[in-house]
Order: sequence, then structure tokens, then C-alpha cells
Amino acid sequence: MTNTGMFFRMLFSAVFRRRSRAVMAVVASLVGAATLFCLAMICIAVPQQMNEEMRAYGANLIVTPTESGADGKVGIDSAMVQHTTEMVAAKGSEKHATYRYENVRVNAAPYVMAGIDTAEVRNLNHHWVVDGKWPSAGKVMIGRDVADAMGLEVGGRITIGYRASDNTSTSAPSANTDANNTGSQQSANSSTTGETSGQQTQDGRVSSDIMDTSGTEFRVSGIVDTGGSEDSIIYAANDDVAKLTGTTRGVDVIEYSAGTEDLNALVKSINSMTSMHVKAQPVTKITSSDTRIITMLQTLFWIVSLVVLVLTLVGVGTTISSIVSQRRNEIGLRKALGASSAAIGIEFYVESAMYGFIGGLLGTAIGYGLAQWLCVAVFSRSISFNWWLAAGSVILAALVAVIASIPPVHRATRIDPAVVLREE
Repeated sequence: MTNTGMFFRMLFSAVFRRRSRAVMAVVASLVGAATLFCLAMICIAVPQQMNEEMRAYGANLIVTPTESGADGKVGIDSAMVQHTTEMVAAKGSEKHATYRYENVRVNAAPYVMAGIDTAEVRNLNHHWVVDGKWPSAGKVMIGRDVADAMGLEVGGRITIGYRASDNTSTSAPSANTDANNTGSQQSANSSTTGETSGQQTQDGRVSSDIMDTSGTEFRVSGIVDTGGSEDSIIYAANDDVAKLTGTTRGVDVIEYSAGTEDLNALVKSINSMTSMHVKAQPVTKITSSDTRIITMLQTLFWIVSLVVLVLTLVGVGTTISSIVSQRRNEIGLRKALGASSAAIGIEFYVESAMYGFIGGLLGTAIGYGLAQWLCVAVFSRSISFNWWLAAGSVILAALVAVIASIPPVHRATRIDPAVVLREE
């Protein structure tokens, strides 16, 4: 029999003679590999999943026009909307919605009306709670504050009046507005100023025609409740707003849910195109929350990983120490017969690596199952298997087992065969 054949025969013989200890070493490696692989998969998947979940709560980027026309409003035309959207899409996934804002009157009281593409806004703002249906032709969706102020319910009727003089002195949210608000919130905050400045005066007093309650009648299809400034806005289809105002123009705000990893770089890219006459701003309340949560999760991952590594080292090291103690007489006899310390050490290291390899394989499979279950339970999405990470997990498990066996193997190679044989 060759030396290699004898080596593996002795190795497997030692393993099977001490099966319980071998199982303990494999289990220690298995638990460590399963925990680490599960955490690693989640750490990789969570940022992507968190980005998608956070983007479900509205836009993280808004684009507004930088110039106004003679009538106070020009907006962003459809060609520019398409061009800006292409720039955002080139950096990653994107969802967007456009808004055209007009000052209107309901029972002589000033309100903001937003012309929207219903499908776009609904797809962008999954967090909006809508009682009833979204707006369609001849129907509007009103904010909760509007509904409470006028005592309206779903199915009711509302008469909306439009006067060009109410909109000549105010513009849509400009580039100087606070980027912590979305476009609809910005417009709502500016509506009061626009209404006051647009009123006609006579003899130093507000003209009596403010009491004019004529207008176009719409049916209330739904009531939206977001807890924000969106609740004070009336939403209608773009075509209905165009008919009400008698004009067709560009939009005042484009809201984006951008999937880019570097949102600030995208903002700079858009703003550097001065010929576009638009200004991009990040919605910091979304992006900062996203970054903070991901950083906290990653920090937690590293702390738990360190603890698991230490526990795995202790578990495997303790098991190997027990195996060395049981084989003390065998080691002494082999050294008396001429076996070198290096040969004995290599045998133990290979045995430890084998325990780590088997535990790593089983632990990686179990860890992937745990990671899959957690992602489905928390995010309702599955994650794909990462083969490179799996290979690294198995190699790490074997390496940790070898490192954990260094102290007991070092003690084994220093056994004095004369002392052991004398005890026998």
C-alpha cells in the first residue's frame, strides 16, 4: 500500500472510530456556515429590496422647470419629459409621474387642482390610501382635507371654477423650493400666495366677483388620504384639466422613483444640462432614510458575523481538542515508530478541513433556505442563489475549522512518546 493510501486509510479509520466527535465538529461548522451565509445573502439582498420598498413610498427625485412664460407658467413639455426620463432610466430602473397644477375655486374658496396621468401616479405612489376610485374622465379624486372641508363623500358632486387671473402671478414649484417635499406638497404650499396675488381689486378692495361660484361640475370618484399636503389637492385627468382651463401646456413637476445607486450623481448630470431648462432635486426624506436603515443593517451584520465566527472557532476547537486527547496514546505510539510531527499535524489538519468542508456544504444549503424564507416573509420576494458566495462560504468553513484546530494539533505534535508509553 502506498503512503497516500495508508494516510487516507488512517484518516477515515480515525473518523469512523470517533463518529460522535466527528458529528459534533461537523455540526459546529454547519451552524456557523448556515448563520454566516444567511446573513451574507440578506446583507446583499436587503439594500436592493429596501431601495424598492422605500421607492414604493413615493418619489426620491423631482424635476421642475427653471423658466416661466409671460403668463406665469410654461411647464415642461412632453419632449423634455421623455428626455429627462431617458436620462434617469439610463442609470437604473425608474418610475415617474407628471403633475400640472392650477389654482381653481370651489364655492369661491381657493384650491389647487392637479392634472395627472392616473396610471403613472398610481404606479408611483403605492402608499396612497384611496377610498373609492382614481380619477377618470368627468370624475375627480379629492384629498381628505378637501372632502372634510366641504362635507363631500364618494359619489358626490363638486363644481370647480377656473379663472386665468388666479394663475397669472404664480408659477409651479420652482427650483428654489425645498427638496424635502414632493412636487404636490410644494404646489399646495404655494397655492395661497398665488390666489391672493391673482385676485382683481376695485377701489382698493377685493373685487366682488370672487363670490362667483360658476364652473364645471365633476363627480367625486374617490378620496385620497396620505397624511401629507396631498390631502388638500383635487386630482383630475389631464384632459379634464385642459378642458377646464382651455389651454394645453407642459407639466409643472416630474416625480421619479429612481433605482440608481448614486442619486446625487444623477441630479448633477441633469442639472449640468443647462439647455434643458429644468432643475432636479433629491427628495432627502426618502434617500436619507433609505441610506440610514441600510447602514444600520450592514453594521448589525458585521457584528453578528464576528460573534458567529468566534463561536464557531470555539466549537470546532473544543471538538478537535477532545479528539486529540482521545488519540494521545495513538500519537505517542506513532511517534515512537518514527512518524514525524509534521505528518501527524497534516493528518489532523486534513481531518479538521474535512469536517469544515462537510459542515460548510450542509450549512450553506440550510443558510440559503433560511435567507429565502426571511426575504419572502419580510419582503414577499425570493432571492437568487449566489454561487460565488456559496463557494466562499464552504471555503471559509473549512478554513475556520483548520484555524480552530491549530492549538490542539500543536499540543499533539509535542507529545513525548516515552512518557505516553511509560504510562501504558
